[in-house]
Amino acid sequence: MDFWATATVLFKRWYVTIPAFLLTIVGAVGVFAVAPKTFISSSALVLTLPVTGGSVPSDPKFPNPRTNPLVSFDQGLSMTSSILIQALNTPEAVAKVGAPIGGDVTLKITSGGTNPEMMPATPFIVITCEAPTAELAHGIVVKVTELAKQELRARQQQVKAPPTTYVSATVVVPPTQPDEKKGSRMRSAVVTGALAFFMSLFAAFAAESFARRRQARRPMPPELGLYEPVASNGTRSLAGREG
Repeated sequence: MDFWATATVLFKRWYVTIPAFLLTIVGAVGVFAVAPKTFISSSALVLTLPVTGGSVPSDPKFPNPRTNPLVSFDQGLSMTSSILIQALNTPEAVAKVGAPIGGDVTLKITSGGTNPEMMPATPFIVITCEAPTAELAHGIVVKVTELAKQELRARQQQVKAPPTTYVSATVVVPPTQPDEKKGSRMRSAVVTGALAFFMSLFAAFAAESFARRRQARRPMPPELGLYEPVASNGTRSLAGREG
């Protein structure tokens, strides 16, 4: 069926199409209104070495040269960030900050990328939390940021590293103000609207098909059946008058 035939059916069955269209709009708005809200907050840390480096000089008379921590990145820091990410992603750790697995809170702790194979490539730790309330999202990010610092210090104490060589976790992006994530709600409303629109088309064509079938089954008026077809000589004979 071409476009004009479809348009003809829609206009012809306006009493079905218009209510269905209005229901489509109401349904899309309703889904957008009742869909659960989601708020996002995030923070980022970077691991840095102390200004005196990551080792203690064997001779106190010749201390390690002082360097800028922001230019002293090496593979060791990247590996340390990978260890921290793995530790912070355990079920015990996420439950401790209020984001248990299977709940309505989504917590992601990565090195800034989506590929797990790239985790040891950077000394960054990026924390992102999605929660149903703004306060919850921001609070969890704050807790994870502090937990990352505590976990880093505990790991270094565990391996008995010299305190002067401790790696620091510097906050480069403080926990951001929560922002509402409208994408999922909008997608739900669009999908609902599209489905309702196609259902309105189906209702219009169903009404057209029903009307045609009803018209086809309508009985023929009795007077139309009193006459037989015209004979070859051009005369008509009344049905049921013979004999």
